[in-house]
Amino acid sequence: MSDQHGLDHSRDPCPWVALSDFGGAFCMGAIGGAVWHGPSQQSKSRAPVLGGNFGVWGGMFSTFDCAVKGIRKKEDPWNAIIAGFFTGGALAVRGGPKAIRNGAIGCAILLAVIEGVGIGFQRMMAENTRLELPPPPPSQGSEGRIAA
Repeated sequence: MSDQHGLDHSRDPCPWVALSDFGGAFCMGAIGGAVWHGPSQQSKSRAPVLGGNFGVWGGMFSTFDCAVKGIRKKEDPWNAIIAGFFTGGALAVRGGPKAIRNGAIGCAILLAVIEGVGIGFQRMMAENTRLELPPPPPSQGSEGRIAA
């Protein structure tokens, strides 16, 4: 794809990003699960389960995100929201149609909030780094006097 779409070329290509995100999400869930449950026997049994849950969510989200980017040919916050919608619905598919609907809408709302907060922070940081230019010097007339 061309650079005009604003794609993030620092990340892996789309098929590989899902595997990378699955691994990262698994590690985050496993470490977070170990911290959450503390140094107990329960930590040893629950941390891999939480890691797996996080990993599945991260892998599915990245897969749907790549698919949405490929279909829309755009890089914007809507990709994450749409991918969240599909991820939430897919994860709830065993619960039936109502669970699919609720999971999809809930996950899309969560991703919309996350994207909105991210955009708000970007705008806030951009305003703090904006340079204020000094006013231009007064122009001089043809006789060397300052024009009014």
